[in-house]
Amino acid sequence: MLAEGGPHLPLEAGSSVTGTRSGTCSVVVGCQWGDEGKGKVVDVLAAGADVVARYQGGANAGHTVHVGGREFVLHQIPSGILHPSKRCLLGNGVVVDLGQFFAEYDRLAERGVDPGGRIGVSPRAHVVLPHHKVLDEAAERAAGRKIGTTGRGIGPAYEDKAGRRGVRVGDLLDVRRAPEVVTASVEWARNRLRVLGADPNLVAAADDAIPSALPQRLAEVATDVGTEIADALASGREVLLEGAQGTALDVDHGTYPFVTSSSTTAGAAAAGVGVGPTAIDTVIGVVKAYTTRVGYGPLPTAFDEEMDTRVRQLGAEFGATTGRPRRCGWFDAVLARYSGRVNGLTGIAVTKLDVLDTLPEIKVATAYRLGDEPSGAFPSVAADLERAQPVYETLPGWRSPTNAARRKADLPPNARAYLDRIEELTGAPIVMVSVGTRRSQVIHWE
Repeated sequence: MLAEGGPHLPLEAGSSVTGTRSGTCSVVVGCQWGDEGKGKVVDVLAAGADVVARYQGGANAGHTVHVGGREFVLHQIPSGILHPSKRCLLGNGVVVDLGQFFAEYDRLAERGVDPGGRIGVSPRAHVVLPHHKVLDEAAERAAGRKIGTTGRGIGPAYEDKAGRRGVRVGDLLDVRRAPEVVTASVEWARNRLRVLGADPNLVAAADDAIPSALPQRLAEVATDVGTEIADALASGREVLLEGAQGTALDVDHGTYPFVTSSSTTAGAAAAGVGVGPTAIDTVIGVVKAYTTRVGYGPLPTAFDEEMDTRVRQLGAEFGATTGRPRRCGWFDAVLARYSGRVNGLTGIAVTKLDVLDTLPEIKVATAYRLGDEPSGAFPSVAADLERAQPVYETLPGWRSPTNAARRKADLPPNARAYLDRIEELTGAPIVMVSVGTRRSQVIHWE
């Protein structure tokens, strides 16, 4: 599951642990437009990890995990929390909706998952304040084009971070300075709403953003995430870093402007938790056995309406955060290859193979046609992707259930052939295949 061994590197300066690094660090990253099943993959890999840390994104992401017949939908807390004794961290690259975060924390406790002493949040992480959500909706209306934002305030929070006017967890820990910092943020938001032609009174007073109990609760979870991870690696423990969304939603490498507001790729993992890039040993990319996308933007391999409805129902393709229906399409090997390159994948995990069990034939896009000749390159401009015509290869379906398979040999021959083709086209070896929602419905590839 997690890589064994790894290079021996000097511990970063300032750490409380001395010696050489003997633990390993793995990254799990989405390789499509998000919703690939990263939550389940992280949940499975977390069994062999000691520390699980989130490196970017906010409460606009939803990881759904099924444990013992129960469903857990986690928006900010890493899914490693569902394993006893795992330490779960939110790094500096995350924007934290504190109200939602503590509601999620309390819900876990109510459902018998005790998060006490197991969750840490970086003081360097920026905070999503209530007015960020107001700005999110106002900006979407004023833009004149639909991006498909979830309205959770993620974009405006990252804008404030880049504009050097953001509010960080560490600011709220300073009870004397916090009101001043939040008031300045609120006033900026009101001015921005005026520019956007929206009502500035939609933003509440600064005092409403800082409940009286918040500083104390924050103090209980605040931690230097980078130091914790460096210390864990130095003491021989296993670290797992998880991202949100997917490669095609990366603000630099995705289908801009139909993207999220942060770097979702594996290259952002080290920066998002506060360690160096040489700390990372393994990068596992997660792909569905088909493709989905929620929100606006191009989806070259989109199904026709009838097939779209059929696969959406078979795969329960509705957003974990918003409930929005996802658009569905055939597996896009052009995107998968591109994701392999920009993430430096060492392996891939294929999810939801079982959703395809009833299909008589299955298509895979191996190239795009933008002009006279097909190309295997993923376009850098969304308008080009919008007009790209997929070049398909058709494989026979297996028309046999796969959800009871626990070994590669248990799969129908045509299912194995399909996976072999995905592996070949993607250029990274398969390490895991998921054939159902439960933890046990996983095949560890050989």
